[in-house]
Amino acid sequence: MTIGIVTDSTCDLPQETIDKYNIRVIPMYIHAAGESYRDGVDLTRQEFYTQLPGFDPAPTTAAPGLDVFRESYESLAREGATEILSIHISKSLSAVLDVAHLSAKESTTVPVSVIDSRQLSLGTGFLVEEAAKAATEGKTKAEIIEQLEEQISRTHVFAALDTMEFLRRSGRVSGLVAGFGSLLQIKPLLKMFEGEPTSERVRTSNGAYKRIYELLKERAPFERIALVHTHAHEQVDSVLEYVQDLLPMSSLPSVDITPVIGAHIGPGAVGFACVSAKTG
Repeated sequence: MTIGIVTDSTCDLPQETIDKYNIRVIPMYIHAAGESYRDGVDLTRQEFYTQLPGFDPAPTTAAPGLDVFRESYESLAREGATEILSIHISKSLSAVLDVAHLSAKESTTVPVSVIDSRQLSLGTGFLVEEAAKAATEGKTKAEIIEQLEEQISRTHVFAALDTMEFLRRSGRVSGLVAGFGSLLQIKPLLKMFEGEPTSERVRTSNGAYKRIYELLKERAPFERIALVHTHAHEQVDSVLEYVQDLLPMSSLPSVDITPVIGAHIGPGAVGFACVSAKTG
């Protein structure tokens, strides 16, 4: 029994992890400036965030077609996979899970189980990595799925946005609300847990960083934790000043959030993906 692992480019895993476990990553699509780009293939994250403020109209995003998923499944089968786990961004945020389900039903070469991570960014990525590691250890598909379900219950992602402008541009808030938010220095704080995206409105950047500190403190200690941001190195330095005492002494991973999410939240967003340590 060999279990192959498939995910999508919103998982934000580093390339070395993808290569280590032979994880198949399906790129999402970004439509901007009249062009269509495959996330992480045709457009780097640095290029995207540099160009993002100037895109007009605002970029849109889309899931790839059934054939892309089917080819990934069949490719792993040709390499010897006898089962596949396909783990993807929360269905509350994207249609990619629906496409994966349809493609899995059409797969005749290998059985495919589709898993809703109920997360985004490294919240999904940590699950994918855990599944890949468990597969190399010889665990069964049922054992891995049970392990993932338990980890989902301890996984949180939250980030403070620098502006409401890109939520407005993507249709997530009205222009009037965004305008008042700018005047009042409102910094939206977005949270994701168990497939439920929620938000808070915090006054000023300092207020947002203090709230991030509170959220981290509530969820500490951590089994896994990483910084996630939209190419926001200045904001990263600022938030680290607030939360340093809650973080592990070892080096802290830091990743640019996928442009598929960044298109909607804009540059300057900063936060954390974390898995709380098991209790008891």
